[in-house]
Amino acid sequence: MNITQILIAWLVTSVSFFIISKLPIGVEIDNFKKAMISAAVFGLLNAVLSPILFATKLVSWLTLGVLGVVVNAIVFGLAAWLVEGFRLNWGIWSALLGAIALGFINSLLYQILASVRL
Repeated sequence: MNITQILIAWLVTSVSFFIISKLPIGVEIDNFKKAMISAAVFGLLNAVLSPILFATKLVSWLTLGVLGVVVNAIVFGLAAWLVEGFRLNWGIWSALLGAIALGFINSLLYQILASVRL
């Protein structure tokens, strides 16, 4: 990934975090600046922890991808714990719902971006 792709991913994830904070799933983020910080922390944690927690493709295949969602929920919860102004009202349930919503919203935003590129 080059720097432009990294910045686009960070911005898309920041917008996703901000949108998630407006949904009634127990995720609160104070403002867009906190969403940008949360997205950066989430990305760094995901880059470091996902390969460790999600060691083999076989485990992913055996769990039908559920382990990936669980890993993302753990990372989501860690990011909330580390970033002031990012709260999970319902604990692990908010982290799980937030991780699922993040996957859907990120996918939607990337599809929109791909359709407007020339």
